[in-house]
Amino acid sequence: MPFPQTKEELKEALVARLSRFVGVTPRDATDEHYYKALAGLLREELGERRRDFARDGRQSGKKKIYYLSMEFLMGRSLKNTLYNLNLTELAKDALADFGVKLGKLYDCEPDPGLGNGGLGRLAACYLDALATQEIPATGYSILYEFGIFQQKIVDGWQTELPDFWLPGGQIWLAQREEQERTICFEGQVEERWVDGYHQIATTGAKTVTAVPYDLFVAGKDGKGVSVLRLWSAKKQGINMESFIKGDYMDSVEENAMAEMISKGLYPTDNHPEGKALRLRQQYFLVSASMQEIVFRQLRDYGNIDSLPDCAAIHINDTHPTMAIPELMRLLLDECGYGWEDAWSIVKRTFAYTNHTVMPEALERWPEELVRRLLPRIYQIMQEISNRFRNSVWELTQDSAKVERMAIIAGGELRMANLCAAACHSVNGVSALHSAIIKEKLFQDFYSITPEKFHNVTNGIAHRRWLCQANPRLTAFLTELIGGGFVYDAQELQKLRAYADDKTVLAELGKIKLENKRHFAAQLQKQCGAALDPDALFDVQIKRLHEYKRQHLNAFRILAEYLELKENPAKAVVPRCYLFAAKAASGYFIAKQIIRFIVALGDLINNDPDVAGRLQVHFLENYNVTLAENLIPAAEISEQISLAGTEASGTGNMKLMLGGAVTLGTMDGANVEIHEAVGDDNILIFGLRAEEAEKRRLDYNPLEYYRNNSELQRLFDYIDHSGIAGKAFPEIWNTIHWDPYLVLADFADYRFAQQAAGELWQQKETWNRMSLMNISGAGRFAADRAVKEYAAMIWSPAAG
Repeated sequence: MPFPQTKEELKEALVARLSRFVGVTPRDATDEHYYKALAGLLREELGERRRDFARDGRQSGKKKIYYLSMEFLMGRSLKNTLYNLNLTELAKDALADFGVKLGKLYDCEPDPGLGNGGLGRLAACYLDALATQEIPATGYSILYEFGIFQQKIVDGWQTELPDFWLPGGQIWLAQREEQERTICFEGQVEERWVDGYHQIATTGAKTVTAVPYDLFVAGKDGKGVSVLRLWSAKKQGINMESFIKGDYMDSVEENAMAEMISKGLYPTDNHPEGKALRLRQQYFLVSASMQEIVFRQLRDYGNIDSLPDCAAIHINDTHPTMAIPELMRLLLDECGYGWEDAWSIVKRTFAYTNHTVMPEALERWPEELVRRLLPRIYQIMQEISNRFRNSVWELTQDSAKVERMAIIAGGELRMANLCAAACHSVNGVSALHSAIIKEKLFQDFYSITPEKFHNVTNGIAHRRWLCQANPRLTAFLTELIGGGFVYDAQELQKLRAYADDKTVLAELGKIKLENKRHFAAQLQKQCGAALDPDALFDVQIKRLHEYKRQHLNAFRILAEYLELKENPAKAVVPRCYLFAAKAASGYFIAKQIIRFIVALGDLINNDPDVAGRLQVHFLENYNVTLAENLIPAAEISEQISLAGTEASGTGNMKLMLGGAVTLGTMDGANVEIHEAVGDDNILIFGLRAEEAEKRRLDYNPLEYYRNNSELQRLFDYIDHSGIAGKAFPEIWNTIHWDPYLVLADFADYRFAQQAAGELWQQKETWNRMSLMNISGAGRFAADRAVKEYAAMIWSPAAG
């Protein structure tokens, strides 16, 4: 049944759904009831549109895109779906007749906890853009019951609580029990020859059922619909032998362990049990997905030979890399292919995006763990590794290069090397990052197969982060340059015609102030924090990691505070520093940095000597919804990672799009933001990537401490007084152990912050900088990124 097209039709449909599924009348229905009724109608509409879209794609021969990612940080669906289907006003009007506000329904929906940062948000943006570009796409991930975690700050410490998102989020999921898949772990591999055919069987394996749930993502205007297929782990039945013996706990233990696979995202892997569970999660995802893809290929085309021409499988970072040997397993063991033919299909089908140069993120699995949990996959990996070693040796006669490029070496399976060896395309996510990949990370691979290396700079869903999250700015832009930017973000360039229009610049300043007041009111209502909207909003929101250097920001704030204490009459620009970030649960130093920032806020916000001039707030439980509310209010975008460590970033793009001015290093996509806006509209400081690499060779942070009086003062204060009565020996130890050159960049950062304050006071100049950033943000749209992927990477691969 098509979605209602008039207000009266929608009202009738809502009443019917309230009665049928909830058993209440409109008079007795709560906001929660209305939310579920409207969401249910939209989910059914999206399901119908997806079926039609998929059918049309098959008939026209469009290539399918399968996007594998351990994270999809989707954000709320109701607002996004109504906007993309052009139904917002219709829904608002229909609900108003029941005395219900649409905004209240938005607040009923939890954020799906299916990711923790830029990797997952990028994947979500791409599903939106793929649908808008009418490219048939399916994302694959896991239906994490508890998501990443709810962050609660208790006595300054990050505390992780379960993220119960499914009760309100499940309404968007369509269960597909008839398409379940069986996943096998452990067991023994048996090989035999029957009538001249090599056959493989695994005995004694422990099986888990993967139950699929579909979450639909509409493109703008609803012509295309992507689907995110989420797998939930189930184990049917119980161990009857144990049950009969009276071992009741043992009889259900296997079920509980199996279902742990989809309980939560990224178990801590600094112990054997966590490492094993993480490996189970990854194989569970790729095995279910590869089985599904092979089934679809056979159903739609009757053979596997044409898979590279009909489908592209994209590996988003190294987490889904086991998809490569899993597809080999299916081709060899289930479909009867010989090795060479199977490997040819695999190489022409898979592509890989690298998202980091951090060694800890380039996954390496202990050989013994893979051999025990995935015995057949281990055998295939051994064969891939041996054949690849031989091929590199034949090409280079260089044993050192063979070892560096090896897929299995030193008792470990190297996932990044497997991707670089097996995929027909390897891409970075910013120009600088892609250069580092070719020159350093995958230098050996690049020297042999340079044609497979590409760059696709990240992109964001600009319709979500501008059109939905920033309605005041969107309305003003539409008035100035028309609404074409909704479909083509490059049309934001037209705004530059108004770069010297004083009236336009003043209006931009008013819009930013209104957004700041709106966010301040929201925050005060939520947690009692009283922000000063007339202060400069300086924002650092991103995953908490040492290389992102939130502690550099905190050190500079402490230096500013100590200077004000010594010189109370000093005139300063009033600032409100806003931090938001989650740290990995097992990352001790990252948690200490959060604790340090929280304590700094306690110290500063309760000191009357700096009242009205300095505020610091750490906003707990950072998620997509918080970002959507905060980004329109931000004025400075802190992007201060050590140059050469951040692959790209997407928060920098969202903040830029909202009119914030980047204060950052020449790292990741900051380099391209600099190109887009020019020297005068960005604040760059610090070592460049090549300078940082050289500095590391003989870097001694203690020398910087000894030669900089401000550093001496702030570190002596931390050592002698602590912060708000709390000691921070690990933070103080930065003067001895500083792997990300925080102290080396401190003085230049301090100077850049001073310049930022002076520019902000010149309102017309600052508003012009803001305009230049908004107008230059179009090149960072996800629409552009997926077009580049489609043209350069997902098109049929040769060879």
